[in-house]
This record gives sequence, structure tokens and C-alpha cells, in this order.
Amino acid sequence: MNLRNVAIIAHVDHGKTTLVDQLLAQSGVFRANEAQSERAMDSNDQEKERGITILAKCTSVLWHGETGDTRINIIDTPGHADFGGEVERILGMVDGCVLLVDAEEGVMPQTKFVLTKALKMGLKPILCINKVDRPHADPDKVHNAAFDLFAAIGATDEQLDFPHIYASGRAGWATMDLNQPSDNLNALFELIVKHVPEPKVVENKDKPFQILNVLIESDPFLGRLLTGRIESGKAVPGMAIKALSRDGKIIEQGRITKVLAFRGLKRQPVDSAEAGDIVAIAGMSKATVADTLCALEVTEALPAQPIDPPTISMTVSVNDSPLAGREGDKVQSRVIRDRLLKEAEANVAIRVTETGGKDAFEVAGRGELQLGVLIENMRREGFELSISRPRVVYQTGENGERLEPIEDVVIDVDDEYTGVVIEKLSARKAELKDMGPSGAGKTRLTLKSPSRSLIGYQGEFLTDTRGSGVLNRVFSHYEPHKGAIEGRLKGVLVSNGDGETAAFALWNLEDRGIMFVGGGEKTYQGMIIGENARWDDLDVNPMKAKQLNNIRAAGKDEAVRLTPPRRPSLEQAIAYIEEDELVEVTPKSIRLRKAVLNPSFRKKRVREE
Repeated sequence: MNLRNVAIIAHVDHGKTTLVDQLLAQSGVFRANEAQSERAMDSNDQEKERGITILAKCTSVLWHGETGDTRINIIDTPGHADFGGEVERILGMVDGCVLLVDAEEGVMPQTKFVLTKALKMGLKPILCINKVDRPHADPDKVHNAAFDLFAAIGATDEQLDFPHIYASGRAGWATMDLNQPSDNLNALFELIVKHVPEPKVVENKDKPFQILNVLIESDPFLGRLLTGRIESGKAVPGMAIKALSRDGKIIEQGRITKVLAFRGLKRQPVDSAEAGDIVAIAGMSKATVADTLCALEVTEALPAQPIDPPTISMTVSVNDSPLAGREGDKVQSRVIRDRLLKEAEANVAIRVTETGGKDAFEVAGRGELQLGVLIENMRREGFELSISRPRVVYQTGENGERLEPIEDVVIDVDDEYTGVVIEKLSARKAELKDMGPSGAGKTRLTLKSPSRSLIGYQGEFLTDTRGSGVLNRVFSHYEPHKGAIEGRLKGVLVSNGDGETAAFALWNLEDRGIMFVGGGEKTYQGMIIGENARWDDLDVNPMKAKQLNNIRAAGKDEAVRLTPPRRPSLEQAIAYIEEDELVEVTPKSIRLRKAVLNPSFRKKRVREE
């Protein structure tokens, strides 16, 4: 049987997972009466809720084509730059990639990021112009832009000679020529079989067994599952193997207990798997990502793909607020440490280091979204945490100068809001590189911006563009430090005591600013309950009830009608806080607070600084 390994790569929201749904359905993976869910590959809760792919996942279909039966292993990758570590690891398992580009939005910064990685590894690309049935689609313009991108990032002559195909992933059709309509994806299947080469490693099937781990999962019954492509030899259950680290040191020896191959959406045990196939192997307890599993006689480890360094870090510490331990059951620093180290082992783009205090951990990653997803997962597992404001990870140049990460930013915004967006970003040290119409009354802005000026900007951007703007960003390179950037322009309202908020008190405080809490909620000294309308912080009493005396009753007068509070989501809260503030995260609540709760100590600290 023929074998093809292919990855589907694209910018976020260009339709990868929807296309994979249709590929699965049309290759006969589902039974006629089987219920099919939309975006079947997005299997975890957060992926379903956010509508994005977070983890790279493998699936496999059997295609009965002109050249006989072909097993096609398809890897669905995340489209968001923050999860780029997932993309970098899995590209080593495949021999070709389908680059999906939206026929209306065109080439975006993430398209450039994933394509650069794929071309550098020598993969054979297929350009799939998706969503050609959208009202403002312009496939020819997108095709030309994609060719220019290939040329700009140094594609070889062979890679520049890429085939292109038009498709509508949602409608489930693909065609090589728009004048010849189609009602299925057969053209795409045939193009993958014809253009993507068979894995070169198939020639090594008689050599000793070797596989490089790129994904790690834990199964309640089988233990640790290590996924990768078999580089040489055969994997058979019961076979004795060892694990080697990158530098060739033996980590452990053991036996393969199960070899699981991907068949549709399920993993099925197989009796043996040969070089070139993508499988998950159970039986090891210490081996991790980038380690080599091999036969006992092998002495050299397989080379692992280097991962780009993290650009943003935050401090995760034990929750020490007066309300600690009431909503979560995992509150000790030891439990938090073990969970973070487990995450860093499975996700190579995250780096965890202990700070001097031992109760706090420095977690570095690719962006606010990646760190936000990790914290949200921990919160759902019952953890209570305190989180600091994200900081960029600086590097030191050859001359000892301080370098900071710079990002490529592409913004699509209604014409009338371009002025305010450019003004705000210029004040944050961003440079405008290009500006032009992108159709349908929108303008596309291309900028280079320091990463730290984009921390906390997303919420402001949505307000300025009345929710109609789309901001895409991807790490580009390091440049010398750009100097100070102005932070949040408004102060906060801070509670001056412990207790429950009173609607009467909040009603009187509404003139002071925007509230983050409603009536009857627990609060404590040092907790942030709202945003001040002015630039400075203000200590207020949100618990002051209406006084009862012999002239008026406490419940009399008009009913207090409060403006609904603005409750920040986890990502909004992390982006909103300043250096002297923390986000308290529990399974049920997200609270903002000052790092130093006592107001007299806070003032003293300001004077010292």
C-alpha cells in the first residue's frame, strides 16, 4: 500500500479543521449512520469553546485513487502564532504540506511563519485557495500574493513550482479549474497522492528500529504515549527498546507494550508498523519530546528540530489573598510546580523556572494566548493561582546591548478607524510599513511593533474599532530596546476593607468610574473593584450600606439600579493589570488585586521608589 504524510498549515481561521472534517467524511471514515460533529479534530473543551486549534493532531484516511490504495496520514496544526511550537515539532514527520489561504483575506503573517518553517525543512508545498465561494473572494490576487511570499522567503526553484487548487472546505469540494465545478474533494486527494513524495525513510525498513518523539500524551490505561514517525525498522509490541536523549545518553530501557496507529479519528492497536508510518508507542515512563526511541543496538540519537525561544513570561505564584483556598482544592506550591513542569515537558515552547522565593515560578511562552490557555486549563482542574503582568523576554546583543522581541502586525480595519489605530500604535513605538485597501470598505495596515507595546492593547483596539477590527501578529526578530512605553492611562478603584459589596455603595461609586464587581460579592482590602475615571488609584469603601434611622428605613427610597459590571475575562485581566498588581485565578472567580494589599504599605513603597 502507498503511504503519504502531509500537514495542513494555515493562518488562524482559514479553514484547516473544517477541511479535515470533509476529508474524513469523503474518505469513508464515518459509518453512514454515525453522528459527525463539526470540527471533529478540535477535541478538547477550550478548542471547542474558542473555535481555534490549540494542539497538533494526527488522523489518517484511506484513499482509493487512480494509483491504487493510499494511506494518507494528515496532521492538523494550530493556526495561531502562540502555538507555533506545535507546528515546528510535527513538520519533521511529514514530506509535504497543504498551505491553506483564505481567498478573501489572502496571505497573513501566520501564513508566512508556518510556510517559512515548512520550506526550510524541504517540504513539498501544495497551495489550496480556500473559501473561494465567499462574496469578496479574489483567488487570482491571492495566488499571486502567495507566489510573491514563496519567493520572498527563499523557496527553491522546485518549491516555487507548486501546484494550486481551489476549494470550499465547508461545502466539501475542490477543483483545479474554477470553470469546471466539482462536488467533492477527489481532486485534492489525487493532488496529494501525486505531488507529495512517499516518505524517504521507507527504504530503511530493514535497519534497526528508530523513532523520534514529537508529541506526548498520557492515557489512563496505557500510561505515557509517544507519537512520531518511524525513521527506520519495525515497531512490534513486546520488543525491547531504549530511549536516548538529544546528546545520545540513555534515559531508560523498556519494552513496547502497544503500537497504536491512527485510523480516522481513533487510534487502533496494530501488530507491527514499518518505517514511514506515524504511530504512538506505549511502554516508556521517562522518555519525552525530542528523545529517540530505538532498538538496543542503536547508539546515536536522531537530530531534533530546534524550537524558537519564548518571547513572553509571567510569574505564577501561590494564591495568598484573604479568600484563598475557598473555591479550589489545589493550592500548594508543590502541586502547582508539578503541574507546570508536566506542561513544560509536553509543550516544548513553554519554559518553567523556579524563582528565589520558591513559592513562585517563572513561566515563559510565545504569547498571552498560549499562557492564558495554560492558566485556564489549570483553573478548570481546581488550581488557585496568582498571576503577574506578562513581561517580554529580553536578550543581550553581541555588544552587551539590550534586545527586545519585535512582531509583524497586520490589521484589517474599517476605513474610518484607521486614524485612531495608527495614532495609538505610533505612541506605542510601532512603525507603519504599509497601508492599502483590502476590499469591502476596509484598510489593511502592516506594522512592526515591539511585543511589549501589544501587551494589553487588544481590548483597547476592539473598543477603538467598535469590535470590527482584526489584529494578527507574529514574532519576527529581536531589535535594540526602544525605550519607555506609556502603560495604562487610568487608575483603579481599590477596596479599603474586607466584607461583601453593597449595591448602595456601588451606586454612589458609579460616578468615580467603571465597576468590575456587582452587589453582594465578597471583597477584601487591596482588591481592585473598578477602573477610576482619573489617572491615579483611589481607595474606596464598596461595603457602606444605607444607614437606618428613625426617619427613613434602610429599604425605603427608590430601588438602586446598578449599571452591569464589566467583568474581565482571564486574558483581558492578565493584559489589564500593571506591574504592582496581580490576577487571582480560582475555579469560580477571576479577581484583580494589588500585590501589596495594605494601602499604607503601598504608599510607602511608592515613596521609596
